[in-house]
Amino acid sequence: MGVLTDYFRAPDAASVVRVLEQADGGSPLFTEPPAFDGVEAKRVDPAVVLALLIAAIRQIEWRVDLVEETAVWPTSPPPSGPHSPEDEDDPWATGPWVSELPSAVRDTLAGVHDSEIPAVVARWVRAEELGGARAEDIQPLAEELILLARQARGADDRLYCWMSL
Repeated sequence: MGVLTDYFRAPDAASVVRVLEQADGGSPLFTEPPAFDGVEAKRVDPAVVLALLIAAIRQIEWRVDLVEETAVWPTSPPPSGPHSPEDEDDPWATGPWVSELPSAVRDTLAGVHDSEIPAVVARWVRAEELGGARAEDIQPLAEELILLARQARGADDRLYCWMSL
C-alpha cells in the first residue's frame, strides 16, 4: 500500500476546507468538476520526496525542515498524549490529511527555468527514496509540479498537498 498524494493550488485554507467538507475529505482533484488545479503525485510526500526536489533545485542537501507544512485537514486539533494508529475514530490516524506548503516552496518550484529542468531531475532522481526511478520517467511529474507552482504564484495562490493511505 502506498501513500496517495495530490498537489493543488487554492486561494487559501478556508477554500480548501470548504471543498473538503463537501467532498467528505476526498481529493479536490476528483470532485466533479475538479475543485482546484492540481497534479497527482503518488508517493511524493512533502517532507521527504518533494523536499528532495526542492533541495535538487536549490542545489543543497536535504534537511528535515526544508518543507515545513501547516495542517489544514483534519480541522480538529491533533490528539494529545498517546494514541493508537488503529483508532478508527481519529482522523489524524486514518486521514486523509491536507497541508499548506510554504510560499518559499511554491516560489522555488516556480522559479525553475524550462532549460534547467533536465539538470534538476538528474539530481532529484539520485534520491534513494525514488526507488531507482529513471529521469525520463519522473521528468513529466517535475514539469507538472513546476507548472502548477507557476500558476499558483501568478494567481497569488498557495500550494497544498492532499494525502491518503
